[in-house]
Amino acid sequence: MGEFKRTLITTALPYANGPIHIGHLAGVYVPADIYARYLRLKNEDVLLIGGSDEHGVPITLKAKNEGVTPQDVVDKFHAIIKKSFKDFGISFDVYSRTSAEIHHKTASEFFKKMYDQGQFIEKTSEQYYDEENQQFLADRYIIGTCPKCGFEKAYGDQCESCGTSLSPTELINPTSMISGNQPVLKETKHWYLPLDQYEPWLREWILEGHKEWKPNVYGQCKSWIDSGLQPRAVTRDLDWGVPVPVEGAEGKVLYVWFDAPIGYISATRELTPEWEKYWKDPETRLLHFIGKDNIVFHCIIFPCMLKAEGTFNVPDNVPANEFLNLENDKISTSRNWAVWLHEYLEEFPGKEDVLKYVLTANAPETKDNDFTWKDFQARNNNELVAILGNFVNRALVLTQKYFEGKVPARGELSGYDRETLAAISILKSEVEKSLDSFRFREALKNAMDLARLGNKYLADEEPWKIWKTDPKRVETILNVSLQITANLTICLEPFLPFSMEKLRGFLNFGKQDWSQFGNTDLLTADHKVNTPELLFEKIEDNVIEAQLQKLLNTKKANELAEAKAKPAKESIEFDDFGKMDIRVGTVIQAEKVAKTKKLLKLKIDTGFDKRTVVSGIAEYYEPEDLIGKQVSILVNLEPKKLRGIESQGMILCAENADGTLSIVTPDQQVKNGSEVK
Repeated sequence: MGEFKRTLITTALPYANGPIHIGHLAGVYVPADIYARYLRLKNEDVLLIGGSDEHGVPITLKAKNEGVTPQDVVDKFHAIIKKSFKDFGISFDVYSRTSAEIHHKTASEFFKKMYDQGQFIEKTSEQYYDEENQQFLADRYIIGTCPKCGFEKAYGDQCESCGTSLSPTELINPTSMISGNQPVLKETKHWYLPLDQYEPWLREWILEGHKEWKPNVYGQCKSWIDSGLQPRAVTRDLDWGVPVPVEGAEGKVLYVWFDAPIGYISATRELTPEWEKYWKDPETRLLHFIGKDNIVFHCIIFPCMLKAEGTFNVPDNVPANEFLNLENDKISTSRNWAVWLHEYLEEFPGKEDVLKYVLTANAPETKDNDFTWKDFQARNNNELVAILGNFVNRALVLTQKYFEGKVPARGELSGYDRETLAAISILKSEVEKSLDSFRFREALKNAMDLARLGNKYLADEEPWKIWKTDPKRVETILNVSLQITANLTICLEPFLPFSMEKLRGFLNFGKQDWSQFGNTDLLTADHKVNTPELLFEKIEDNVIEAQLQKLLNTKKANELAEAKAKPAKESIEFDDFGKMDIRVGTVIQAEKVAKTKKLLKLKIDTGFDKRTVVSGIAEYYEPEDLIGKQVSILVNLEPKKLRGIESQGMILCAENADGTLSIVTPDQQVKNGSEVK
């Protein structure tokens, strides 16, 4: 770190086609925020850059499906995302967007300079074309059967079932998502970045020069390079994005993977007129915080772009995380299988730090990890409440009780006192070592060990037991405990900023620099602390059950949406159908059948008689809601006894894919006895 004067931290730009979920937070934004806050506490020059990725096919697809413009889509979700990040406490210095004028200008200038320098190659190739709509199809506008696993809804760039990367021409039975027709191949011209020309430089820069990168990042880069790099298109036939700024490129835009990372540059340019020193001064350290799906773009493609342009720094490190799953299932925006940040903030007010803590403690740093609501509850109750909150509360309550809220002076120190105070500096060193190596789970554990240290110290010393016999000793015990508490406000500040602000309020204590972490005289004798409140509160079972039920409802909705209709039964003669006598009748009485869960006893006026029917619909209809309702009833069904009641017919119901029943009824009032034909 010594050779750098400043640090520029970028965070992967989230697509503005949906809100932020916990997978985004765990993979990118929470660790980036922790690191930025840590450097700020050390008084280093650091910028945290973010923004919304507002171009690309997912945006246009969503706009088409909702019958709105792409700008409508990005305006909606950019606002939701930006507010969620702010409310959650992700401390961006700027949060920009790629639809902004400054981004279009920056991306165009970047492309044009590379174009003028001859850094691209032009290629004409055949791509799928929708004849009905007269437009070329981006990869995500094409679906078909995956040649690897047989999944029938694979995209032209990837099968979301087996994860295989594809090209559109590999799909079996390709279909245009716009018209539903089979597309045709048609020639089109595009500009390509010749990645293969940068292989020697990449080998030296990454494989030889950055062996300290995380194994998952280094390994994926090595695999790509060893497999042989190919030229990659930087333009696309699309009408949404940054127009290609050269003659003969009408109807073409910059490919989103080329356009989006330039968003880091344009956001910095939006923030400060001194933006170039953060991008071009070799004494600036560039860090990309991303998820593993973006490794190739940030470690191979974007660096090649920067190298080709010629004036920009390349990244010093790319601490990418793996994926976070939810309740043993892959997080999915399209399936609504996620914990959405904006909903969490509404449903768990004041608990921003609880989610930050859990996502950091369970971060998918080296392998995919799983978020469960039970683990969320356990970590809150057993760690934040029982360890950190318990220690802080005891130290402050005892100070109020015995010393009227004034920090007592420290007397003669025992060997245990000195050992405990010395441990603070040891833990500081451990936290720093972990943070400097981007091991945030380990850093949080080390920081929480300071609270564990305090808890054990108080439990061992038991000042409440010796207050009457040795009040001087209690003064020293509580002074040591309060010094630990004050140090907690520093070491946990990057991880739990809202809670540490609250704790500083309890201590009547200002925010300190990182250099003060380890100081055992942060609070002077007679310093007045305030009356404490609970730093964290227990989360009850019913709160967690509500979240689990919410996910269960989502799973049921997904199963229902994905369910296919059963195939038709074998054909019958019309005369066979004609034997069924189906009439419309009105329910005049309804009651539950005793000692059953599913059965209702109905009295139905068929127009020619009033008959009893027993129906298994009690789980879906209340008896009183059926009175006066018209139903379709098979009146010539052989009577059958059910629970001792003779049922004289059967009412018709539609059975949904999830087994729920809905009564088949005419859409307007008809005369009882009317035939259903």
